[in-house]
Amino acid sequence: MRLPVLRLKGSPYEIGYRHGQFARDRIERNLEVYFRRFKNETALTRDEALRRAEKYLQVIRRGSPSYARAMEGVALGSKTKLLEITALNVRYELMYSQFAKIGLKPMLRIDGCTAFGAMPEVTVNRHLLMAQNWDWIPQVEGLFLKIRPTTGPNVLCFTEAGVVGGKIGLNSEGVGLAINGLISNKDDWERLRKPFHVRCSEILGSKTLSQAISRITRGERSCSANFLIGQQTKLGAGKIVDVESAPEATGAFSPQEGILAHTNHFQNPERLGVKQVLDEERRSTLHRFARITQLLRQMRSGNRKMSMTRAEDMLRDHDGKPESVCRHENNSFPADQRYRTVVSVVMDLYTGQLQTTLGSPCERQYQTLRL
Repeated sequence: MRLPVLRLKGSPYEIGYRHGQFARDRIERNLEVYFRRFKNETALTRDEALRRAEKYLQVIRRGSPSYARAMEGVALGSKTKLLEITALNVRYELMYSQFAKIGLKPMLRIDGCTAFGAMPEVTVNRHLLMAQNWDWIPQVEGLFLKIRPTTGPNVLCFTEAGVVGGKIGLNSEGVGLAINGLISNKDDWERLRKPFHVRCSEILGSKTLSQAISRITRGERSCSANFLIGQQTKLGAGKIVDVESAPEATGAFSPQEGILAHTNHFQNPERLGVKQVLDEERRSTLHRFARITQLLRQMRSGNRKMSMTRAEDMLRDHDGKPESVCRHENNSFPADQRYRTVVSVVMDLYTGQLQTTLGSPCERQYQTLRL
């Protein structure tokens, strides 16, 4: 299957306009999916979702004007309304805040992602590698973007059609990003802080690892999230860090024996002053973390080293299927509550190469994209 890749260049508005113009059909389908999900899963009417989006539009315009301009471009290019595109870009805050509020019932649903990284000293070619399965709504339309901005690094990333920038990817400064959704009892859209997707875009626009980390840690956040970030600019040398972020605090983790992994639960919620609730569906995060950690430790104990091919094999793992690292829809849940691996990515931060599949990696061959 040919990957949907958009090549975008120019100012934020020009990049957004071409995104909207060339992905119009996909954006329309995503709007349909999300407004239905807002209502069915999070009890948010269309009018209420747009009302909340309008408040976030003002936040973005004040704090991230270039992101706001890009959203304006997407809206005009796709012939949709700006508040609809804003709702798409802040769907994380809209949905996760509701999940937190209704989450004391067994209703929690979350981006079920498995991410890991390997330092240069434990890889076959001394390149820093990062990998992720992003598990989400099967009907969501994804895109890959090759962005050449007027200023700042070039970016190669995956995003949801209509969402500005990217959520998983790398840039020409050797910075890479993988993400995991988290939910805490303090998540609240009304805090009206810089949205998750804006932070992702700013991380991918960063020139250094420290700058990327500051995009997460500066100020408070409306909702919780996890960010796995790395950078490599010299052969054999690189850094990787995992940053768990709650609304009022963040905590960082470093690699152990050259490897680092994360799924969809806090490693240390008490340190961040939050509580998390894991219902039966979301308990898959515990299994996925244990399994990917086991696979990584087995590799290290056997004195083997990580390669892109080995990372791909790990992302295809079916232990505990359907709630496995390579995740499949659980037919015991209603249709609107089923999730699966939507995109699988392995990134080489030194070469700017990205191996990826749209859909379950067990069913497709990885294809190569280059920065």
